[in-house]
Amino acid sequence: MDRAFAGAAAIINCAGPFLDTAPAVLEAALRARVHYFDVTAEQGAAADVFQRFSSRALEAGVVVIPAMGFYGGLGDLLATAAKADWMDVDEIQIAVALDSWLPTRGTRLTGQRNTARRLVVANNRLEPLDDPPPTRKWDFPAPFGSQSVVALPFSEIITMSRHLRSPEIHAYMNLEPLKDIRNPETPPPTPADESGRSAQTFLFDVAVRRGNQQRRAIARGRDIYAITAPMVVEAAIRVAGGLQEKAGAFAAGEIFNARDFLDSLCPDHLQVEIS
Repeated sequence: MDRAFAGAAAIINCAGPFLDTAPAVLEAALRARVHYFDVTAEQGAAADVFQRFSSRALEAGVVVIPAMGFYGGLGDLLATAAKADWMDVDEIQIAVALDSWLPTRGTRLTGQRNTARRLVVANNRLEPLDDPPPTRKWDFPAPFGSQSVVALPFSEIITMSRHLRSPEIHAYMNLEPLKDIRNPETPPPTPADESGRSAQTFLFDVAVRRGNQQRRAIARGRDIYAITAPMVVEAAIRVAGGLQEKAGAFAAGEIFNARDFLDSLCPDHLQVEIS
């Protein structure tokens, strides 16, 4: 890795499970004094990066951003954009609706490796998710509508807890795609057209509440894997191009202007509404 990273402007780690790969790749990036990004959905991997490498990234003068993908980065950016000028909020709730979930081999391997109990923010601190996870109804915008959802937090809980002041942060997913991913016979995704994206559609719905006021940010698109590429590449371009004169480990919404970053992905990759 030292030879491979020599002369690089940025390293984008796409090789999960990140619990295993992130420490080694990040160590090499720090030795080379190169900016580091990854796309982990694993809470443990993202937390480990912040805990172990924040001060070392600052000393090396580089930027480290874990979880710069669909899980982690997108929810963080949407919540940050919806929060806008509110310093403190009472609650942040995220709900993801997928019409299907054809998992990649990386997702399968990560599911086998990542067996730690998931975390949410409750009572102003990271707490283990209730077992069994709570369920509820969520009114998604069209075309999904009202759906049963189950608590399913990913790395966005870790990133948002760093910089968004809220005593409660929870995340949910609709039930249908979970049937796909729990079925060992479900095939991996395949391109549906010349773009290379699969036919899978997603809707990311974030509700931020302060008192009796609510703000909402919604992102629509295709293929939860494909949207990760333009997100992490945009982050790398902004950092390696000198648009962010900072060093250390950051969440997406912590280092970038969330609204501007989301706008850069529209309309080619996302449709975003903030109300």
